[in-house]
Amino acid sequence: MKRVRITVKRITEYRDLMAEYENPIEHTCDMRLGQTFIVEDCTKPEGMCDSAWETLYPFVRELTEGGGNFFDGWMKNPHSAMLSCNDGFRPVSFYIEVID
Repeated sequence: MKRVRITVKRITEYRDLMAEYENPIEHTCDMRLGQTFIVEDCTKPEGMCDSAWETLYPFVRELTEGGGNFFDGWMKNPHSAMLSCNDGFRPVSFYIEVID
C-alpha cells in the first residue's frame, strides 16, 4: 500500500449563510490551515474530522491501492485530488497525494 498525505489547503466560512440558516453552535471545525495527516493503512488519521474523512476516504483508498487519475485527467498530478468536506457553512479544502 502507498502512503497518502492529506493537507489542509483552505478554510472558508460563509457567514451570510450561517446567519441565515444555521443554529448557533459552540464548537465547529478543528482543522488548521497547513495541517497534515499521513494515511498508511487506510484508517482515519487521529484528529481528522469524521465528516471530512467520509468525503476523502474513497479517494484516499484508491490512491493507497495505486490508483488515481480521477475523472480522466482532472489533476495535474494524477496521484492526487483536491477535495472539500461537506460542511456548506465552513468548507475545508484538502489536498491528498501519494507520497511514496
